[in-house]
Amino acid sequence: MELRVIDLALYLEISDKFSGDPLNLEEQLDLQLKSLCSEVSRTLSDTGALLVKDPRCSAEDNDRFIDMMEKYFEQPEEFKRLQERPHLHYQVGVTPEGVEVPRSLVDEEMQEKLRAMPKEFQPSTPTGPDPKWRYMWRVGPRPSNTHFQELNSEPVIPKGFPEWKDTMDTWGYKMISAIEAVAEMAAIGFGLPKDAFTSLMKQGPHLLAPTGSDLRRYGQEGTVFAGYHSDLNFLTIHGRSRFPGLNIWLRNGQKVEVKVPIGCLLIQTGKQIEWLTAGDCIAGMHEVVVTNRTLDAVKLALQQNRSLWRVSSTLFAHIASDAVLKPLGHFAESPLASNYPPICAGEFVEQELAVINLKGNKGEL
Repeated sequence: MELRVIDLALYLEISDKFSGDPLNLEEQLDLQLKSLCSEVSRTLSDTGALLVKDPRCSAEDNDRFIDMMEKYFEQPEEFKRLQERPHLHYQVGVTPEGVEVPRSLVDEEMQEKLRAMPKEFQPSTPTGPDPKWRYMWRVGPRPSNTHFQELNSEPVIPKGFPEWKDTMDTWGYKMISAIEAVAEMAAIGFGLPKDAFTSLMKQGPHLLAPTGSDLRRYGQEGTVFAGYHSDLNFLTIHGRSRFPGLNIWLRNGQKVEVKVPIGCLLIQTGKQIEWLTAGDCIAGMHEVVVTNRTLDAVKLALQQNRSLWRVSSTLFAHIASDAVLKPLGHFAESPLASNYPPICAGEFVEQELAVINLKGNKGEL
């Protein structure tokens, strides 16, 4: 199955004209745009994944970011560990390989469900913690007062990378802008106010969180870089990686190898949007595994003398830590709403982090 690409250009053009009055925008949207918004919400609900093209996010922007992250991940381990912040639960700075634990490795209920899946749709089985590095970079303003200070800590900048902050912030803000446009379109499609989701995202602990996987060291077919899991945040957005290997699961259980076209972005649903829609959207499952296509890309990279670090250009968009997660609008009347009781978003994140890394070694899901 090929995921359809949604071009955000027309929506962005219209929404800019009515940026001061969200209600007026909803009234002015023509049938074509309303249909597009409905398609966004329906696709997120039915599949948990969406490909988008945002004219503000170019392939060149993505390349500039990946070039820098390849250079960083190629540094010696002792250098990278200088940016490690375990006392902040790895929510800023670098997370070394062997720290993040896929939920499928520790959740017995999930393991039972996986065994019941058709063989062709079952995920790869990890043998331990993920053999990937990750860098956590906060994007956007933080609240001056919060009950969840460790989720809103100051960023870490490695020495010798003068372009670091500008590159991280530029790409991070562009991807958040794409998320916000999709969140507005989804809200309209769901019959909610345009800012139903984005108002809750303000000053959220958004994380630009690229991963680095060493294909020179771990480039054997079947190696699991990121075990089967969903994300605990609101929406996750990925730029195009230079090496294939990402598999996602649609809501019907079908396993799909993702092919992100050049200049496009992949968006997946997280647990926070599941909470806000009372399960109308379900957090999307995914994994990253070395496949035949990954190995083909490795051969090409070797021929072209390019880096063999697989960088994922990933951003986790969050609901603000002190905001309350609960079903919104008509979703509060859903028969499933009782499964999603009100909870502070920061408390929800802390609970989820405790599960995947057994407290004290906490990483993003």
